[in-house]
Amino acid sequence: MSEYPLLENINSPADLRKLGVKDLRGVCSEVRNFLIDCVSRTGGHFGAGLGAVELAVALHYVFNTPEDKLVWDTGHQAYPHKILTGRKDQMHTIRQLGGLSGFLKRAESEYDVFGAGHASTAISAALGITTARDLAGKEFKVVAVVGDGSLTGGMAYEAMNNAGLLKKDMIVVLNDNQMVSLSSLNPTLWSLHDYFSAVLTHPTYNKFKANVWDLTGKLDNFGDRLRIVAQKLEKGVKAVVTPGMLFEALGFRYFGPSNGHNVVKLVEILRHVKDLKGPILLHTITQKGKGYPPAEKEATRLHGVTPFDKITGVMHKSPNEAPAYTKIFGQALVEVCKMNPKVVGVTAAMPDGTGLTFLQKELPERFFDVGIAEQHGVTFAAGLATEGYIPVTAIYSTFLQRAFDQVIHDVALQGLHVVFVLDRGGLVGADGPTHHGALDLSYLRCIQGMVVMAPKDEQELRDMLYTAVEYRKGPIALRYPRGNALGVPLRKEFSLLEIGKAETVRQGKDVAILAIGSMVPFSLQAADLLGKEGINAEVVNMRFVKPLDDAIVRSIAPRFDSIVTVEDNTIHGGLGSAILESLSKQQIHGISVRLHGLPDSFVDHGTPEELRRLLKLDGKGIAEITRSFLSSRQGLSAYELVTT
Repeated sequence: MSEYPLLENINSPADLRKLGVKDLRGVCSEVRNFLIDCVSRTGGHFGAGLGAVELAVALHYVFNTPEDKLVWDTGHQAYPHKILTGRKDQMHTIRQLGGLSGFLKRAESEYDVFGAGHASTAISAALGITTARDLAGKEFKVVAVVGDGSLTGGMAYEAMNNAGLLKKDMIVVLNDNQMVSLSSLNPTLWSLHDYFSAVLTHPTYNKFKANVWDLTGKLDNFGDRLRIVAQKLEKGVKAVVTPGMLFEALGFRYFGPSNGHNVVKLVEILRHVKDLKGPILLHTITQKGKGYPPAEKEATRLHGVTPFDKITGVMHKSPNEAPAYTKIFGQALVEVCKMNPKVVGVTAAMPDGTGLTFLQKELPERFFDVGIAEQHGVTFAAGLATEGYIPVTAIYSTFLQRAFDQVIHDVALQGLHVVFVLDRGGLVGADGPTHHGALDLSYLRCIQGMVVMAPKDEQELRDMLYTAVEYRKGPIALRYPRGNALGVPLRKEFSLLEIGKAETVRQGKDVAILAIGSMVPFSLQAADLLGKEGINAEVVNMRFVKPLDDAIVRSIAPRFDSIVTVEDNTIHGGLGSAILESLSKQQIHGISVRLHGLPDSFVDHGTPEELRRLLKLDGKGIAEITRSFLSSRQGLSAYELVTT
């Protein structure tokens, strides 16, 4: 007999809707166990999906998906949605090369209405879809599912404000798992709230309310007074039993909080609100990691996981690994903060992911988490800087993109000393294109007055952090990769680096390889491979893309007629572009340059090793690119580009 007797017959939501409501508890149990079984083997986002099982089942049961549109925020909570929409047999491939995406992806399924890797996007997208529906004269339903802290992002409130003004028929389901939660309500209140929600959403109540409203509208002044009394009565009841007045003020009709793990009650409430007019917000209380005790106890640790022991929840670790770059940075920041009382740490809902948990533990008064609000976080840091503090603003490379204007307008334009530390620079691996740090060297380098650097190893990371804090002349940024460091010995003391100064790490005579950041060690590997073939490659650790070391470019020019630039950033506007600009500015001619980096396309998910191999950004690939360039460059003119 199958371990999942109900789930094995569910290949689409249409199959789910053939079941009776009472069967849904069994479906939820099977989906949850199936999810635990899959993710324990593959790794992936975990806790948020466990908490959203009943929501996914109830939504697909009540709404006629895919004709009705479900828009999921923070796409990592949508693993149950994937299981129910014809992808359960592929779940063992999730986040693996050629397998399912760990987020929502329109190209993957018609049920993935809107791609979501970043947070706070669902309500805006749902409102756009709703407006398009009305313009086209169609009648499908639109539901946005937000949660896992995504309502700490200002974009969500901008969208709600707009939705309230447009008065479109749409539903927002707030999956409140109390991760930066809006609610601290005791679970014992669920039954009371469910009762009032059932009353306020019931068709009979709403028909009665509409009839009373029509009647009182015909009674002139007396009718107006009755309406005011009725409104106050309904609002009074809601004010007593709900925390939803904020949503009401934004123009939403609010229902809840409801027990987000009572699938039968969820189906009942969703059926009631399904045909109500105007913007509706249903507030559900869920538990992150629901149904798996280790994840319930340690929601943060088991938010995203590598493969783990299903019984204990302990993740498998390779022996004798070097510490992660994130840990190296986090510990170094604590040291710097202890040396300088003006240094503080700022992050946007990612203290663990950026390493700031070390600062949070050691010096909590110097630690600030602004929530999923990168725009606010950057301007908050700018405000700190105006008063002489040095905010080390640690944000993932791909997330800082969300605050590009603030970096320019609020920091750079005013010449403020804000230190930007970008984790996940380059290829991040399994999270894929929404999380690859493919653009940071380009989007930071183009900002006036910005200094941009990247370390080749963990010691250089420590020195760059110290250098950035001591810089004091304006904004400065450093980016480093995801994953384990190289294991180089660490000095106890910090060294101050000369701004804009590169270093030659290997002498050569046949070709110059100019690399930055994590590409330096791979370029050294490439030089070793080329050396075995009689090609003597010089390797330069550029360190800075801005200001670029024009002097080292000038010193290379008389000795080489071939240069290869290597970066794990798009070649458009990155290190290679900076080298070409330097050659042009210095009027250096007669050199052929091969730019090698990330392509002008979005790189899919896979392990970093797999992706580097495919893109020829490992030692073997860089050697191949260099060898091919040298053998073909006789037909190239100076400055001719050969791109990946």
